[in-house]
Amino acid sequence: MYEYAIAWEWLAFAARWFHVVTAIAWIGSSFYFIALDLGLVKRPHLPPGAYGEEWQVHGGGFYHIQKYLVAPAQMPEHLTWFKYESYFTWISGFLMLCIVYYGGADLFLIDRHVLDISPPVAIAISLASLAFGWLVYDLLCKSPLGRNTWGLMAVLYVVLVFMGWGYTQLFTGRAAFLHLGAFTATIMSANVFMIIIPNQKIVVADLIAGRTPDPKYGQVAKQRSLHNNYLTLPVIFFMLSNHYPLAFGTAFNWVIAALVFLMGVTIRHWFNTTHARKGRPTWTWIVTVILFILIMWLSTVPKLLTGETDAAAVAPAFQQFAGDPHFPAVKQLVATRCSMCHAAEPAYEGIVRAPNGVEFENDADIAAHAREIYIQAGRSHAMPPGNITDMTPDERKLLVAWFESAVEGKKQ
Repeated sequence: MYEYAIAWEWLAFAARWFHVVTAIAWIGSSFYFIALDLGLVKRPHLPPGAYGEEWQVHGGGFYHIQKYLVAPAQMPEHLTWFKYESYFTWISGFLMLCIVYYGGADLFLIDRHVLDISPPVAIAISLASLAFGWLVYDLLCKSPLGRNTWGLMAVLYVVLVFMGWGYTQLFTGRAAFLHLGAFTATIMSANVFMIIIPNQKIVVADLIAGRTPDPKYGQVAKQRSLHNNYLTLPVIFFMLSNHYPLAFGTAFNWVIAALVFLMGVTIRHWFNTTHARKGRPTWTWIVTVILFILIMWLSTVPKLLTGETDAAAVAPAFQQFAGDPHFPAVKQLVATRCSMCHAAEPAYEGIVRAPNGVEFENDADIAAHAREIYIQAGRSHAMPPGNITDMTPDERKLLVAWFESAVEGKKQ
């Protein structure tokens, strides 16, 4: 059993590393070609069919790049395809989903206080949602709405917000954000696999056969590429969010997700406009900062919106965490809800070492990790994972009161 747990942990690490490497390759090449495309310059000496060109310098050499909107007159002898970066990013991400969330469904995927379902049912819902996302998106693109690029993106935004809310009604907060990222990434990768590359292959086949390629294939591929452009940064946020419980583990996590998509648009708009040499719209950064501050505010679950009592105002002040009158209750709470994993010898099946080396063996350990306990289990619902030990709202309020009164006591 010990060996199995160690092997599984290393498999998860390998899959994560693989995913990061392939994602860097895909996002890097995507961002490069978007910047290149927007920075192309039209000049009179360009060959027939060429749309623009750009000179670049990198690594001690100069590069002269030309773009054809449809295709050159003849098929080039060597053609480099950019597709496997996308494919392997999705494959490695799905592998991680299987290892971490499907393999550990009871711990990371299911929160029975949100929806009491079995692991097979939760996994089936997860898989169906990914397929549903692509089918709905593709139908929208191929509908009459698809002729209006920005109208289509507005509808897509509504779909993404709805899915963000829906996932929070099905899974843990951590899994909800991860799935929203996977939902979006599936659309992006399927764009490459189902639309962009097949359309390019049609154009290549026409060239080889001596036919003039239809420009519609390039136009459709460009629209899908534009969508991928604006969706990339939110996907990265959701993939990183599992390390930050104030994002996924709070009452307004789905609203936070909705604002993240807007930040992805404002940030990419600045880069796209700058690369196109159309100015530097600094307003986009102002909007981005405002949205991020709003996210930070929402993450604290303000009592104005929730009716939650400000525990810090009523808890007695004290000088040290372990000296607070609440500490005996906190100590008992941690022993009951947390120490099954955070111990020198964890009791939870499949865990051989305390996560991140955090152990709650004595008063000093608990006091030393007061801030983490406050963030992970008090202010958010990140811990226990999936609320596997049934921590109650009143117990979370106790943790909040304990930490916040301690901080106020030290200020006095």
